[in-house]
Amino acid sequence: MRLHTILKTFAQKFPLKIIEEEVSGIDVTYITLHSKENNILLFKNVLNKNMPILTNIVNTREKIKYILNVKDDSELYKRILDACSNPLRVEELDVSEAEFIKNKVRDLSSLPILKFFPKDPGPYITSGIVIAKGPKSKVVNASIHRLLVLDNKRLVIRIVPRHLWRLYNEAIELKKPLPVAIVIGTHPLVLLAAASSPPFGVNELEVANRLLEGKMKVVMSPLFKIPVPVDSEIVIEGKILLETADEGPFVDATGTYDIVRKQPIVEIEAIWISPNPIYYTIVPSSKEHLLLMGLYKEALVWDYVRRIVPVKKVRLTWGGCHWLHAAISIKKMSEGDGKNAIMAAFSAHPSLKHVIVVDEDIDVDKPEEIEWALATRFQASKDLVIIRGARGSSLDPSADQEKMITDKMGLDATKPLDKPPHEFEKVKISPSIRAINILNKINKY
Repeated sequence: MRLHTILKTFAQKFPLKIIEEEVSGIDVTYITLHSKENNILLFKNVLNKNMPILTNIVNTREKIKYILNVKDDSELYKRILDACSNPLRVEELDVSEAEFIKNKVRDLSSLPILKFFPKDPGPYITSGIVIAKGPKSKVVNASIHRLLVLDNKRLVIRIVPRHLWRLYNEAIELKKPLPVAIVIGTHPLVLLAAASSPPFGVNELEVANRLLEGKMKVVMSPLFKIPVPVDSEIVIEGKILLETADEGPFVDATGTYDIVRKQPIVEIEAIWISPNPIYYTIVPSSKEHLLLMGLYKEALVWDYVRRIVPVKKVRLTWGGCHWLHAAISIKKMSEGDGKNAIMAAFSAHPSLKHVIVVDEDIDVDKPEEIEWALATRFQASKDLVIIRGARGSSLDPSADQEKMITDKMGLDATKPLDKPPHEFEKVKISPSIRAINILNKINKY
């Protein structure tokens, strides 16, 4: 199912906004960051670019729930975690079945790769699913990486020390480059799977196939025989070299510029494009970026904490970049449950910096309710957990970004069980019908 068909499906539920006016890459960034969340954006006329650009297709959990056909958070989390634990083998088709094989282009200048922010060192591919096979382990891995354009034949790839890094190091040990296929534009659930982080050895394409209930098909890429989704809009084949170059500064999830690092160069050998292609991009620091990056970790936090205490809701908060902060509401059963929930959250998601645990009467989607719980139920001398010098996230500019060392804090803002519950309950009133009617009348204008 190519993006054209997926767009039609989404447009039945969510507004598809087609922008016909000529815009720049920075215009795309501004419009995306300030558009209403439900909007899916299709830019038809990006300055000096030769194909439509799509963004905002999976920037809310409602959109992901819609495409997964689930109704609540717990069902969403279970689907993601089950897919990672029970991947489903993917059917392989002959490459002639893929539409992208019909059109091979010369180099990266054929793609509408955007520069998003003024200080970006160049255009960036932000939605590229990088698929590789370990030369020694034979493990297939699919993950999303940012790629800076150096010139028409070379990219620089940011690789953090996770699974692709392990495969790259297998190649380094053999003193050989690592062949990769970079997919731009495919089913959103493939993106979700690639953004997840199942254990090393689990093929994310098979995770996607479980999410898609066995409907996914792959073909082998023409040059390197790497499995790629048959419905890919664009497939780039290249090799990650042992040679490095400066990567960054890049605006990451925090909305601040990440530091410049030496990162591996990708040498492009072939680019394949489907007829009438749509170029899918993820605007850096947008909610689409944050949600894709953090949703699997949110599911893990929910899973770890629910093994200790009943959980009502878990949120990686938007203010915490959907990565560094978690707010968790629990049904407290005994003293210490809040602190145990804090430690479980840090174990589930090591990049977390701050965790706040509240009672089940607090809605963690409402920051003012979390702050109210801190104001009325938290005592720093008893309820504060501080962890110094722990592994954190390279994204946090206040931390040691090279060594990824940071301080962490947990706040247990749950009610103490040795005091009468009514002392901590917000006063409620049952209004009369008359009061409701009057209120509706005066709020109408």
